[in-house]
Amino acid sequence: MHRARPLTRLTTLLSLLTTLCLPAIATAAMNVHEATLDNGLKVLVLPDDRAPVVTHQIWYKVGSADEPGGITGIAHMFEHMMFKGTDALGPGEFSEIIARLGGEENAFTGRDFTAYYQTLTVEHLETVMRWEADRMANLALDAEEFRKEKAVVKEEWRSRVRDDPNARLNQLLYATAFASSGYHHPVIGWKTDIDAYTIADLKRWYAEHYAPNNATLVVVGDVDPQNVFDLARRYYGSVERRDLPTAKPREEKPQHGIKRAHLSIPSKLPRLSMGYKAPSLATADEERTAYALAVAAGILAGDSGARLNNDLVRAGKLSSASAGYNLNARETTLFTLDATPREGQSLDETEDLLQKQIERLKNEPVKPEELDRIKAQVVASDVYERDSLFYQGMTLGMYETVGLDYRLADRFVEGIRAVTASDVQAVANRYFRDDGLTVATLDPAAEEKPSLADSTRKAPTGGTERD
Repeated sequence: MHRARPLTRLTTLLSLLTTLCLPAIATAAMNVHEATLDNGLKVLVLPDDRAPVVTHQIWYKVGSADEPGGITGIAHMFEHMMFKGTDALGPGEFSEIIARLGGEENAFTGRDFTAYYQTLTVEHLETVMRWEADRMANLALDAEEFRKEKAVVKEEWRSRVRDDPNARLNQLLYATAFASSGYHHPVIGWKTDIDAYTIADLKRWYAEHYAPNNATLVVVGDVDPQNVFDLARRYYGSVERRDLPTAKPREEKPQHGIKRAHLSIPSKLPRLSMGYKAPSLATADEERTAYALAVAAGILAGDSGARLNNDLVRAGKLSSASAGYNLNARETTLFTLDATPREGQSLDETEDLLQKQIERLKNEPVKPEELDRIKAQVVASDVYERDSLFYQGMTLGMYETVGLDYRLADRFVEGIRAVTASDVQAVANRYFRDDGLTVATLDPAAEEKPSLADSTRKAPTGGTERD
């Protein structure tokens, strides 16, 4: 993210997406107007006249999963540089224009996308389009600005990764689970790669990925679709399309048995993270599979009355426990469970408690009242989130960018409602298996002497932490 405060809001949103397993909302996709410019830019417009406001979002089909070795985190680094001016605007000037107009703007990078957005009153949409198209075509990559922004990113890494044991454990989980997939490395990148970035790396990334034929423009608000298309042609239409690099195959090889990794660093509390390889909506053999996995995550951790909280935390068996599943990943992803043991409780016991919850999903059909409660949460969330222009736009942009038809958003609630207890049991038995499981553990260590020697945990079988 470009700024710290909106990151908190976005993190909260993404937490809801993965914990409740939902896209932000099921947008009324039937009301979306669509056009593709001659240069390949796809434009989606969703009129919403409840207030004279508009959100303008540009989504690039590139994220950290597309980064080759040696420049991990470059997608995030480049996001920062997009605010450093063009041939026509100085560093930070675009942001200043939006602020003067009373709007808000920011950006975010994920494993599968990089997106930039502005929300403001509708009469300023043309101004936003003019300058967003400008930085798509004419970004100024200045060496001094790069030096300063790289220092900002390194500080971000220190505060959000190095000094956060749970973030480091999460990195270890993914780095161990995925050997070939682009999900192996963190969005922010490895520290050694951040240190080694060059201006040439940024220019190459810009030339290869920031093209209209690799982007989707989403506009939601009190607008006339034809007027939006006309503005898009006027400002984005002159940006030349480019030949995009052919993606190299990064096939994840089959896993044989549980992978284990351990982290021993200074930390206030121990923690355990488990991840089962699972398909997303984009990679599942049928949509029903992904929806059933989403419901399974809701059963485990959808609300305060869900199983992990009710059976383990409230019952005094664990200090905390959660589960998550990213329905909207572009590639095979992880269905995760995380837990913090009680004082004096071993990580082995913590893992056993989580495994028992998984076995319950496999062996006991979910009761109708429990299943109905989860489905009701989905519908309530859908109704609530429809009030946000930003989240409506985010749903459209995310679906398109990960390779799904945005119209699938309208089938989401229907898909969740169609999930049966048998469906949940079937995906649990199919995907929650040892040959898809990775377990990462964190043991607090003394500041001076982190050591694995005295551990009595199940022995690690692979995975190392990396800066």
